[in-house]
Amino acid sequence: MRGLRQWFAESLTYKWARRIAISLIGGTVILIGVAMIVLPGPALVVIPLGLGILGLEFAWARSWLARVKTATDGLVNGLRKANPWRKPPTGQPPPG
Repeated sequence: MRGLRQWFAESLTYKWARRIAISLIGGTVILIGVAMIVLPGPALVVIPLGLGILGLEFAWARSWLARVKTATDGLVNGLRKANPWRKPPTGQPPPG
């Protein structure tokens, strides 16, 4: 049984079937996310999810996902610093 599993895992047909399935699922999720930009829905969550699915098989998708993460971190940190209602961390005096 182990030999059959190993052969199937190394089979060219399996690799292509996996690549096609990941492409279809990830591409569909990204298209749904792009549609959610104009339709009601959480596009900013769905698009990175689609990139994560595509990133299982494609290096370009992992690269794009890393850029999205970096941009999101910068945006969140900028919003945190610019928030006038933010309470200072405990143990530090308030600014000003």
